[in-house]
Amino acid sequence: MSDTLRRQLNFTVEVDKLKGVLRQTLLTDGSRHENSAEHSWHLAIMALVLSDYAREKDIDLTRVLTMVLIHDLVEIDAGDTYCYDEEARRGQKDREKKAAARIFGLLPSDQGEKFLQIWREFDALQTPEARFAAALDRLQPIMHNYLTGGVMWRHHGIKKAQVVERNMPMEQGAPDLWRYASALIDDAVEKGMLAP
Repeated sequence: MSDTLRRQLNFTVEVDKLKGVLRQTLLTDGSRHENSAEHSWHLAIMALVLSDYAREKDIDLTRVLTMVLIHDLVEIDAGDTYCYDEEARRGQKDREKKAAARIFGLLPSDQGEKFLQIWREFDALQTPEARFAAALDRLQPIMHNYLTGGVMWRHHGIKKAQVVERNMPMEQGAPDLWRYASALIDDAVEKGMLAP
């Protein structure tokens, strides 16, 4: 076996650990917490189905798919950080950078560097692909929270202003999806799923 193949296979085994990273988001049926691998898969499906709603019409869908599939791999080492937990978010960037270097460093150097650059691109939100991928990454938990009656929002005492502030960047990547998310947020408040 070549060193390249050995490293690539070791990487595929390592990233299987993402299935064990639990998120604060419940499955839409409310039966259990979603894991980060399921979240990434769901975003990939959403990217395929909703790509027409990207603000920029000529996005590189393969790049978006790569972003949504690899952006949370750092959680294998860094864990999932609940987006509304300010205490846990302190140091998150450093933990994730260290994790990215280790995890993508398992790959052959050229491939690992390519993945690391795409991971950084997602985080920087400077390209149309990154902004669209990030819009999906924000929309999915809003939908899950709404469809589960706001259980996790209520559990954590989350308020509308927090959800709006966290998710407003969706507008930069997918304005129509942000309008949809805003309507869900407003309806969630009206129905008592989310504190005003």
